Amino acid sequence: MAEKKKKRPIEIEDFFKIVYFEDPRVSPDGQWIAHVQVTIDRLENTYRRNIWLAPTDRGKPVQVTRGGKDSQPRWSPDGSMLAFVSARSEKLQVYVMRVGTPGGDPRALTSLENGASNPAWSPDGNFIAFTAGLNAGERAKEGEEEETPKDKLEAKHRKERREEDEKKRFDPRWVRRVPFREGTSFRDERFEQVYVIAVDENLLKEESKPRRLTDLNEDYGQPEWTPDGKYLITNRAEDQQKDEPFWIQNLYKISVEDGQEEVLTPDSYSDVQPRLSPDGKWIAYFRGPRKSLAPTIATLAVIPSEGGEPCDLTLELDREPNDFRWSADSQWIYLTVNNEGRIEIYRVSPEGGEVERVISAIMDIEGFDVAADGGITFVAETPLSPPELFWQPPGADEPLQLTEANKELLDEVTVQPTQEMWVTSPDGQKVQAWYILPVGYQEGKKYPLAFEIHGGPAAMWTPSTRSMWHEWQLHAARGYVVLYSNPRGSDGYGQTFRGAIQGRFAEPAYTDLMAVVDALVERGFVDEQRMAVTGGSYGGYMTAWIVGHTDRFACALAARGVYNLISMFGTSDIPSFTQEYLGVELWEDHNRLWEWSPLAYAQNIKTPLLIKAAENDFRVPIEQSEQLHLIARRAGAPVEFIRYARDGHELSRSGEPEHRLSRYNIMMEWFDKYCKPS
Repeated sequence: MAEKKKKRPIEIEDFFKIVYFEDPRVSPDGQWIAHVQVTIDRLENTYRRNIWLAPTDRGKPVQVTRGGKDSQPRWSPDGSMLAFVSARSEKLQVYVMRVGTPGGDPRALTSLENGASNPAWSPDGNFIAFTAGLNAGERAKEGEEEETPKDKLEAKHRKERREEDEKKRFDPRWVRRVPFREGTSFRDERFEQVYVIAVDENLLKEESKPRRLTDLNEDYGQPEWTPDGKYLITNRAEDQQKDEPFWIQNLYKISVEDGQEEVLTPDSYSDVQPRLSPDGKWIAYFRGPRKSLAPTIATLAVIPSEGGEPCDLTLELDREPNDFRWSADSQWIYLTVNNEGRIEIYRVSPEGGEVERVISAIMDIEGFDVAADGGITFVAETPLSPPELFWQPPGADEPLQLTEANKELLDEVTVQPTQEMWVTSPDGQKVQAWYILPVGYQEGKKYPLAFEIHGGPAAMWTPSTRSMWHEWQLHAARGYVVLYSNPRGSDGYGQTFRGAIQGRFAEPAYTDLMAVVDALVERGFVDEQRMAVTGGSYGGYMTAWIVGHTDRFACALAARGVYNLISMFGTSDIPSFTQEYLGVELWEDHNRLWEWSPLAYAQNIKTPLLIKAAENDFRVPIEQSEQLHLIARRAGAPVEFIRYARDGHELSRSGEPEHRLSRYNIMMEWFDKYCKPS
């Protein structure tokens, strides 16, 4: 009998070995699940996305694209073709390919200068609707024929000319709307418009051209076909002139024949992500009150497809849905829901009634889909494994794991189990938390602590959150007890819990977090003199708040955090965020914003503090970190500051791989310096 291979602790470099999964879609016959597998190309310092097919009978998955930049797989109604988007030719374009034997190479369906995305098949499979960005000038010139270049050199010069004109168009840059920058770049005044295009490759040139249906300076959402193929349902901002248009959305019905629009939800809510029932009777969508959208739980609602009064289906559930799908017979809407540290799958009738739990496990369920026969596929992590693809056949009690993309890594490394605990805060509020013991843990010995705080604030961590699984296991492998929790302000515990920090942004989250640390220390295996605290975004805010109010931690790392709510109001791409949580505009009571700013207490910091930020973070601009660094430094705090070029607010989750690797190394070195001195 072969000797069992001894496992090793997980390492920073294992970050490059983890395979991730996205966007599972079941074929119409229920035999295949199209999905995206994401890997990291270390040499190119980028991510590779390719589309795979996994058979639901647990056969071997098959890779069907190799472009490395492929996503959004969508089955044709008869299951013979897949549409997807790919940036293999620089810009995202819509492609189609035949599936099965013999299959075929992908064919570019669009070749728009600014790209295309969000494909949706018409019910008869003859057309695809999609969205593409254009500005008013480009829309006015659309359809004008450009003379064919004489040779490659002339084509090259034309491309260079367009690129140069694009640069000059923003020098100087006019700002006419807020936000004027998002993600990691400035907005280019292009707005996502809705198109339809014929799929048949044997059409005449004129018949094969995409046809634009919309012409407004607004971004349209994912289009959805009505069952008769005559209309598309989508969402867009109600008022073209209002700032932060994403807060004020309505549903619209667009005629495929002439592009005429009809508003379906002219109400005081913000309405997004509409999806029609297969029988065409209902439109399901998410909605939330326009005021206080960030701290308020959104609901899943339905309206009759011809318009009418909405009916909230999840109001009494008191939990926010993440995503949803219709059953093939239109009798159920399946939805993923954040609930007490789990992401579960529920279902509810469009007629209303009880919201029934369908799948509940200690998992972090991400994308999911529902087959025609009622089978459910989903992507999920568990506390002991990175993501894999799962399938629960109709009538089955337990899901089946279809892929083992991360098995090779798991066979090599030691993965520590996660322990759950509930802590009672001083005012009686119960708070959920988890801890992980270090690799090689010995009872009776005390270990340093790595205390992690999530952002949001209306986010929810699970025992296996995708963006944190490797980091938590890495801390444990390096000899730390790992602790994390969902303090008040988090999602997953109801509206009262989520809205508890309104008007007092740091409290009672601070009370909850300290109670969680106290409870773990009482268990006897944490060395209270060697505790590190860290968090990003709102977690960075809370980290800075903590070290401004207590010296109990040996060191801290505050990442991409909000530290000055006054300047945050004027520089973030979501200025209303401050008003929604604190209830005032800046000019109404700037003292309240300062009162709840960690910067107001930075002169008290004695804890060694590392501040991390990204140059292109437009959600929480780097000026926040610059201020904290300067004030803490001038007050004599042991503070250091690291800046990352090019990346933005999502650096730790989807930033450049080398930047993410650097972040791990710097964090571990900082913690070890103060928590594991030689």
